[in-house]
Amino acid sequence: MFSPTRLRLAPREVPHVWHVDELAPESAILSSGHAALDAQLPGGGWPVGGVIELLQAQPAAHVWQLLLPALAQALRLQAGPVVLVGAPFEPFGPGLAGQGLAGERLLCVRADKPQPRLWAAEQSLKCADAAAVLAWLPQADSTGLRRLHMAAQQHGKLLFVFRGLAVRHDASPARLRLEVQGAHDEISVRIFKRRGPPLETPVLLPARPARLMALLEARRKKAQSASAAPAAPIPIHRRSHVLDRTAALT
Repeated sequence: MFSPTRLRLAPREVPHVWHVDELAPESAILSSGHAALDAQLPGGGWPVGGVIELLQAQPAAHVWQLLLPALAQALRLQAGPVVLVGAPFEPFGPGLAGQGLAGERLLCVRADKPQPRLWAAEQSLKCADAAAVLAWLPQADSTGLRRLHMAAQQHGKLLFVFRGLAVRHDASPARLRLEVQGAHDEISVRIFKRRGPPLETPVLLPARPARLMALLEARRKKAQSASAAPAAPIPIHRRSHVLDRTAALT
């Protein structure tokens, strides 16, 4: 038996020792592409080989901005497609291609009922060529999620599962559980389950691509400058030209 008086904590400078107040590293990690989010994710990115659960009040397109950097990176590492199971929106190919995700690298599986969706997601995870799987499974239970978790773990796949906010307090095998809300210009990401201490405040990310934000900002400033500048006087010859033409028609 260990004596409490002789028990000593490992100092922080000792390498390869994890302290309970630190984020626990994962076995395989893929950067999210968002520095602020990576700083709060265990290991510094999305864990590969398990369920990552994203909860939303209702399905929304802004999740693409959240996941696109990691999906583009996964496609560079793997020759196969990103599989979408039960996606609520038709992906806009040109917009995704502009951010590194070519439309021909997407494989959309349509299934309306819960069990066919779950089956399609599990089979996609077992496909050697698949780079990542995104599955919208609002009615999946913990047993079904555990099957997906084991398949993703066994085959080393990046897996995102989308569900509603009503299941927030239900049991889940997911390594990460996040609540994602989107506004006009901002995405709010609350991490309420991870390996490590809980995150008290949400991570705020831009809801639009950086290049698009820069373009919109430039247009906004140009419009403000144009509205603030005094109106240029109409040259006399141009003003009289219109009047002369009108007079000639009467």
